[in-house]
Amino acid sequence: MNPNILRRFTIIMFFAIFITVSATLFYDNFFDRPKGDYETERAGIFLTSGNFDEAMKYFNKALSVSPNHRGALMGRALVYIQEKHYTEAEAELDYLIDWLETTLSSEDKTGQGVLAAAYANKGIILDRQNIHRRALDNYVKALQIDEDTVSGPGLVHKILYDPRPSTVRDRARYLYEQFKIPEKDRLMRVPELDAKSRMHKP
Repeated sequence: MNPNILRRFTIIMFFAIFITVSATLFYDNFFDRPKGDYETERAGIFLTSGNFDEAMKYFNKALSVSPNHRGALMGRALVYIQEKHYTEAEAELDYLIDWLETTLSSEDKTGQGVLAAAYANKGIILDRQNIHRRALDNYVKALQIDEDTVSGPGLVHKILYDPRPSTVRDRARYLYEQFKIPEKDRLMRVPELDAKSRMHKP
């Protein structure tokens, strides 16, 4: 066979395979995605940047095309938490928890992570409202479901930079220890530290 023809055939086949693979990936990422994922991702960008109105708008768009989209439901709760609308946040998390506990399969590890995060976030907002016993109950539930999802920074990071209680387990342990001492001696909150508690979004 003519070497030039063979070389030309090889180059054409390479580009054909490259274009086919690229087109498939593009289609999978932009056209064959679960409904509501694109809107939820856009909302997440706005949430991270602090543009809560736009974040809520896109979370609502996600729910309009995919009712019960768990990422969008969690996102709405996070917007409410950031805006300190704790009643609305708790209602959103309660709905998400009820729905997940009704529909979630034991094989759905991502869903288990979302459920754990929902309990952890509910614990945070209860903590912020001084409802500490219920907060502890929710922290414990989050740990029982999926501790890895609600874990905080690694040990080295905590030792070097952030020695305060920073994980759900640390906060749960702290509350548990405080409940064992007389009420008048308890220190349930350190506001400047509690305000920095990390919300959980798997």
